[in-house]
Order: sequence, then C-alpha cells, then structure tokens
Amino acid sequence: MKVDSSPDSYIGSVAGGPQKTAEKPVAGADLAAAAGATPARPQAGVTVTLSPSTVSAMGSGGSEVFNAEKVESMKQAIASGTFQVNAEAIADKMLANAAEMLNGGRA
Repeated sequence: MKVDSSPDSYIGSVAGGPQKTAEKPVAGADLAAAAGATPARPQAGVTVTLSPSTVSAMGSGGSEVFNAEKVESMKQAIASGTFQVNAEAIADKMLANAAEMLNGGRA
C-alpha cells in the first residue's frame, strides 16, 4: 500500500505538505520583482511550547548538555557488546516524567 503525500492529495494537504501554488505569478508580484522589491515575509503561525524540563535545561547555562566523551564511550561499549542498560534508572526517569506531565510541570 502506498500513501500519497503529494501536494494534490488530501493527506499531503492535511499533514502540512506543500501547498499548490498558482500556475502564473500574480501581476503585483511581477511588478514588485521587476522593481527589485523583496516580497513580504510570511507571518509566523506556529506556536511552540517548551516543557518545564527543557526550559530549565536551557536556562542552566553552566551545565553541559552534550558530553562528547561520554557519547563516544557509549558508542564503543555498544559496538563491543559491553553496554549495560540500567532498567531501574530508565523506569524511574519515565515515572518522574509521567508525574511531571500529569502535574502540569509541578514536582
């Protein structure tokens, strides 16, 4: 089964796919282009809301979010088959995240 996400399809238009453009440019756009004017910027229409944990991670400035040495050591451990998953730590973090979501960011 193939899902068509072309601009003409319903899925493409609902899923934010590219919209159909006019076959010919609008006369006003031709005049603006000929005059060397830059077209007006489209207005922003997307609102992004960050989770409290993301906001606190971004605001902590001094703490390093990405540790290249740790990532490299984990890559090597995975490649060699010696990486150990701490299921208890993962479960604890998942429960803490779920509690944060349910409480609306309040701990």
